[in-house]
Amino acid sequence: MDQQTVIVGPGPLSPADVVAVARGGARVDLAPASLAAMTRSRAVVDALVDDGTPHYGVSTGFGALATRHIPLDQRTQLQRSLIRSHAASSGAEVDREVVRGLMLGRLSTLATGRTGVRPLVASTYAALLNAGITPVIGEYGSLGCSGDLAPLSHVALALMGEGEVRDGAGRLAAAAEALAAAGIAPVELREKEGLALINGTDGMLGMLVLAAADLHRLLTTADLAAAMSVEGLLGTDAVFAEDLHALRPHPGQLASAANIRALLAGSPLLADQVTSETGRHRFTRVQDAYSLRCAPQVHGAARATLAHAESVAAIELGSAIDNPVITPDGRIESNGNFHGAPVGYVLDFLAIAVADVASMSERRTDRFLDTSRSHGLNAFLAHDPGVDSGHMIAQYTQAGIVSELKRLAAPASVDSIPSSAMQEDHVSMGWAAGLKLRRAVDGLTRVLAIEILTAARALDMRDGGTAVGPSSSAPIGAVRARLRRDVEGPGTDRYLAPEIEAARRLVDDGALLAAAGQALPGSLQ
Repeated sequence: MDQQTVIVGPGPLSPADVVAVARGGARVDLAPASLAAMTRSRAVVDALVDDGTPHYGVSTGFGALATRHIPLDQRTQLQRSLIRSHAASSGAEVDREVVRGLMLGRLSTLATGRTGVRPLVASTYAALLNAGITPVIGEYGSLGCSGDLAPLSHVALALMGEGEVRDGAGRLAAAAEALAAAGIAPVELREKEGLALINGTDGMLGMLVLAAADLHRLLTTADLAAAMSVEGLLGTDAVFAEDLHALRPHPGQLASAANIRALLAGSPLLADQVTSETGRHRFTRVQDAYSLRCAPQVHGAARATLAHAESVAAIELGSAIDNPVITPDGRIESNGNFHGAPVGYVLDFLAIAVADVASMSERRTDRFLDTSRSHGLNAFLAHDPGVDSGHMIAQYTQAGIVSELKRLAAPASVDSIPSSAMQEDHVSMGWAAGLKLRRAVDGLTRVLAIEILTAARALDMRDGGTAVGPSSSAPIGAVRARLRRDVEGPGTDRYLAPEIEAARRLVDDGALLAAAGQALPGSLQ
């Protein structure tokens, strides 16, 4: 595990903190200020234990059962029963990074001192993260209101020494055994603590932050893919001129156009399309198709959507979400801040943007394969068309992914379904929105990889089959060279799936962007 340490205090986490802990395995430590704040708010809860007035989560049941007063001698059982009954997920096990992101988000809320848990609860929660113990959570169970109840309950169950977990080595184990092996004592929950552990948007928020980190890389990769397609299809870079985009100065569009300009600068292949005598293009088409010409506008709109989503995530990362909460002046108040609508909406917005960027990428790929639109390339980029099929079915794979991305773009957040005997009569479905966005991000990665693989093959064919010929700009030439270290150049048909997977890995780990960046005077945005 990474030795980086993230300090969790009363203030907000940063997106980088979430990625470091969820994906990078960084350790967490609780700030002294948080321990003091938790001690103060716990005193408020303890003062209410013998109060005859019902207080939700302290001396009552939950949800539709909130009107029942629970005797003092049954309140430990109340908390234990809450967690056991709510740990009711089902389906495929969600990814480790999703669970760790969820755990960090809940720990951050505990650390605000607004939930009324003892410092012991938060410290033990941090110990689970640091030991790499990851509770097993099924993909179904959260409606996103009151927060991610079922997923968070599985974590709370492990805190109690119950349920199933993955240990630090990824092995499936009983929670009691994994905690004992790590030297962690299970926690017996007291008043309010069970509720405080499960009332939050932490799962959907963690998925949002992780997806945003991926999309920063992928949207820049989409600019790279578009630039390679413009070059490979003998397009024009004139439409990416800075003064043209200044006429419609959306920040994302400006950034995307600047990237494409930088990637195409100095391309011999594009320069060869213009005669020095007239300055006019040798080919007869007046302008390129939208999938080439309008790439900055679409990629820019996706960047704007991402910026909005990140603004929502930033607020959520600095929030104390629980019900009831302990206010700074010592009141204990019920509220509806656990509702996941703000996060659910932007998760859905991003799925729409992802589908559109991928759809445009697939259209550029398809142009390479059609002799009526590829400007002199072999049909399907085949070595010997008819004998060979080239990239014909690679485009099928893209098309199948894009079709699914369109289905995944249908919003989960409009599909409220009532629960808890109509007490929770409107829910956010934010957890479902997060899971489908994760699948969409994976799909976009694969679609862009196939476009880059196809554009590189086309460029190699224009250069007579050489891996790095004289046609490309310096950045695109560097990308082609990096790709050819893992994938062979044009030739007779080969087993294609491993080549697609190799390209996917290079997109996923940022290796192609790094190669382009090393050949640029500045940096890509």
